[in-house]
Amino acid sequence: MRDVSISVIISSYNRADYILQALDSLYNQSIPKEKYEIIVVDNNSTDNTRQLCEQYISSHPDLKVKYVLEKQQGSSFARNAGAVNAKAPLITFMDDDAVAFTDFLERILAFFDMHPEASGLGGRIIPKYIPEEPKWMSRFVSSLVANLDYSDHVTEFSPTRYPYEPNMTVRRDDFFLINGFDTTIPGVVGKLRICGEGKEFFFRLKNKQKRVFYDPSVKVHHIVEVKKLTPEYLDRIASGIGRGERVRTKLISENAYRMKILEFIYKLGGSVALGAWYAVKGTPSKSWPVIRFRIDALKGLVQPFKL
Repeated sequence: MRDVSISVIISSYNRADYILQALDSLYNQSIPKEKYEIIVVDNNSTDNTRQLCEQYISSHPDLKVKYVLEKQQGSSFARNAGAVNAKAPLITFMDDDAVAFTDFLERILAFFDMHPEASGLGGRIIPKYIPEEPKWMSRFVSSLVANLDYSDHVTEFSPTRYPYEPNMTVRRDDFFLINGFDTTIPGVVGKLRICGEGKEFFFRLKNKQKRVFYDPSVKVHHIVEVKKLTPEYLDRIASGIGRGERVRTKLISENAYRMKILEFIYKLGGSVALGAWYAVKGTPSKSWPVIRFRIDALKGLVQPFKL
């Protein structure tokens, strides 16, 4: 058997309605199937994710798919478990509600062939709203649905920017050089979110003088069911961003945490001004979501929590 060139890890928690779309998109890749493997990490789901994955593996014998159960809740635990099982020199992480473009893996392999200096890579994440993009959505809150359109050409991420979780790749050696994802920022634990595990990971990678790039040709769709975008759901995401930053900055220092509070307050002020601009412009539906995002993020940052 020829060695695989790239391992794709999908962390999944109670997303049985989505996982088959993700797997089908990887089955239909433009590169030969012997060049890649897929590792589905079931993060202790209570739905029929396991049964669906086992059926898929059985019905697609020409595709290298491995099912792994990780009982410790949190996507950081799940991604680390997937990496331990990965065999390829490149590890790509894709969310269970993402759908890869047909040339997704081909583009990743081509990028790393052309850029031996690269340690990490992020690509374009295009929200696919079902049935359609809500009128209140704007580019200032679209990060809540993991929209990433960093550049129209290949470029290195700036010191403060990084790939998003639905579409990120790292060299296997570098992943283990920094001991993978920090599980003190676990991601989703039940209904509680402590987000920013990808941010923390790539910041640590950059601190090792590793270079992380963006390639807009490496694309996935991110499935977004608009009916689920309730104020409560968006609050969980925004406050989860704040909680993740609370953990991340406190790991650095108390001063870093205090500076982050000031940054969030500044951004809240900016969101109020932006909301007023939307209202004056005649698109008031976009005003409150921008402001609420920053309020909820600030609350997550300053409020203590327990897992």
